[in-house]
Amino acid sequence: MYKNLFVPIDGSELSGRAMDSSLELAIQLGARVTGFVVEPDLPLSVATDTTGVFPDRVQEHQERTTSHAKALLDQFASRAAKAGVEFSGVSVTGYSIDEAIVSEAVKHGCDMIVIVTHGRGALGEFVYGSHTKKIISRTRLPVLVLH
Repeated sequence: MYKNLFVPIDGSELSGRAMDSSLELAIQLGARVTGFVVEPDLPLSVATDTTGVFPDRVQEHQERTTSHAKALLDQFASRAAKAGVEFSGVSVTGYSIDEAIVSEAVKHGCDMIVIVTHGRGALGEFVYGSHTKKIISRTRLPVLVLH
């Protein structure tokens, strides 16, 4: 039924749960896993001033985010290899995490999004927002939410 699970991770303590749970599910379904990291774009206010763009700040940001994404995806790939699950890793930069997740899941031919939520409650959602709710409202793919 589901053959390619799309699993966003961010390096938080919940990322390990997302990795392990999605790999267990992939084994049960005979599916592959596409791990995904979205890194934030460098804000224009940091990259520029009245004299123009600061190339060193842009390069430093790119190196830092590329390194972070690679480390997370390497960890996921290692876990997938140990579990015997086919894995591919993808990372992008963007301003909207939710839009990146939804569009990249479709782009990579995934048929389910598996996401872990912080479950912050009403106050936390008011303060921080809810990527999970935004993803559910923007995608046509089924979304498995782990708490």
